[in-house]
Amino acid sequence: MQTGREPGKRHGCEASVFPFVAPGHERARAFTLLEIMMVVAIIGLMLTMGVPAILRTMHEEPLRKAVNDVVNICSHARAQAILHGETTTVVFHPQSRQISLAVMAATNAPDGFPPPAAPAGETITAPANASALNSTQFADSITIDMLDVNLLEYKEADEARVRFFPDGTSDEMTLIIHSGDQYRKITLEVPTGLASVELIQ
Repeated sequence: MQTGREPGKRHGCEASVFPFVAPGHERARAFTLLEIMMVVAIIGLMLTMGVPAILRTMHEEPLRKAVNDVVNICSHARAQAILHGETTTVVFHPQSRQISLAVMAATNAPDGFPPPAAPAGETITAPANASALNSTQFADSITIDMLDVNLLEYKEADEARVRFFPDGTSDEMTLIIHSGDQYRKITLEVPTGLASVELIQ
């Protein structure tokens, strides 16, 4: 029997080909595989760029502390020599990477530069108390590449001594240390006894 309605139409409206969606609700949209791969690629790129900077920071912090400690100890030794009118000595232990300050008696060596490892006529009269300015221990990541005192190499020695005199002068010293790919050179100027730091790589 004909009802007057054409097939596919309902009450004069075309039948919807999409499922019914309740008012106020939207269909959830999922991420495509391409979008997920792009996000993963961006995260990987950011990690690749960030990891070297993080590693560099990890190496710079112990190196920065080591440089600051050496400069502070040398400055303290120079100040003590001037204030108290007696020679002071900074003792380096390259093998254990330790540095400490000790008050020294005046030298009676015949020449101007006795070997720092065995200074003629010098004896320790009052070991310095351990403090931030008097002693330090390099971190395990710090390597000593050069330790020259009065133009003699002491990198492989058990001990090397650098003297600071009451007139503000000092022994000659060149210390090169590194951590990772970061290198620092610390130099003592003989006429002034002041330490200077140079970035060499």
